Amino acid sequence: MSFTDLGTDPNILRSIDEMGYEEPTPIQSRCIPAILNGRDLVGQAQTGTGKTAAFGIPAIQLVNKKSKIPSILILCPTRELAIQVTGELIKLAKYTEGVFTVPVYGGQPIGRQLHALKKGAQIVVGTPGRVIDHLKRGTLKLDALKMVILDEADEMLNMGFREDLEEILSFSHGKSQTVMFSATVPKPIRQIMNRWMDNPEMIKVEGKAETAAGIEQYIMEVRDSVRTEAVSRMMDIGNFKLALIFCNTRKLCDTLVQELQARGYSADALHGEMNQAIRDKVMNKFRSGAIDMLVATDVAARGLDVDDIDVVFNYDIPQDPEYYVHRIGRTGRAGRNGIAVTFASGNKRKRVRFIEKIIRTQLQPLPMPSLRDVEQSKMDSHFEDLIKTLEAGGLRPYIEQLEPFAESEFTPIEIAAALFKMRVEKA
Repeated sequence: MSFTDLGTDPNILRSIDEMGYEEPTPIQSRCIPAILNGRDLVGQAQTGTGKTAAFGIPAIQLVNKKSKIPSILILCPTRELAIQVTGELIKLAKYTEGVFTVPVYGGQPIGRQLHALKKGAQIVVGTPGRVIDHLKRGTLKLDALKMVILDEADEMLNMGFREDLEEILSFSHGKSQTVMFSATVPKPIRQIMNRWMDNPEMIKVEGKAETAAGIEQYIMEVRDSVRTEAVSRMMDIGNFKLALIFCNTRKLCDTLVQELQARGYSADALHGEMNQAIRDKVMNKFRSGAIDMLVATDVAARGLDVDDIDVVFNYDIPQDPEYYVHRIGRTGRAGRNGIAVTFASGNKRKRVRFIEKIIRTQLQPLPMPSLRDVEQSKMDSHFEDLIKTLEAGGLRPYIEQLEPFAESEFTPIEIAAALFKMRVEKA
């Protein structure tokens, strides 16, 4: 299924294509059509499953573009989530005229928000407390509201926003379409559903997935800006022959390939924008070892059948736990052991925990190798080659060349060390 199949507006499709997403996640596939049809809806889904686009795409499509008064209100538990949601909506609405999104949250000067609201906004994203401030000031009008979206509703209740939510929903007079996303649906959530929602459709995206045996699964906590360096060090220290690296978007695939090639690695991309002939060419290069690092999206990697992949890197955390299972299953095949490394920064740990819950496996922490670790690994590799050469014999001509040096100011061990250094630095 594609975003086109879901009835997505062409201008939004253009934005999605530019963002590099190739197909909708399960929560998007099920929620977008229902919201576009005007249904009240409760989506039970965790962070990291693509729920922002699940409500953001239909919100942009249904918004009243001719009015300066908001027709869509999105409530978030924290300022961080409000900022994140606003950023996603701005990207999705890039080619849709007449859609202006304003975030309102505590910790930001209210004067800046007043100015933005006065200019006119079709979508408002805010935290409950600051939204109520604006409602009481009269600087936020909900008379033309078409839709209210509660994002991470259970978190808002846990933070004590129950009364605030009830008050905000009362301002909408119960006439607007109400959409709620929540990781859990406890009794207080059901009470809000019963009071403020009209026969809501329940959509739950959850599954049980099992990962293949024989795969060591690790998590490496590094900043996004350090991920490429982390891949490089892991490749150097692990002496891997074939590596598969997963990104969530085509754009990031191409960018990462350029970064890896600039570091001297043999890498190529595989994603949905490439025609079949080019895909086949890239895959043949990977199978033959002409390239040792393949950077791919989930869609492009379907059906990928290579038995000798030593390591899988999740450069991006997958948007769905099922994708995680499919990704790491590309290694550890044909009775061999495999390694899977997922990169995550502090604010992405929540998505990793969700994956761990579904696969019933805890990812083991793995520190990023130091430069000293990498250097020692290179020396160990060359030392193994040195032993093999000594055991193979046939060294007489070389001994005759070096004997005069051994009788001069240099000792035999210094000569050996110099030759060893030249080999290591040249590699």
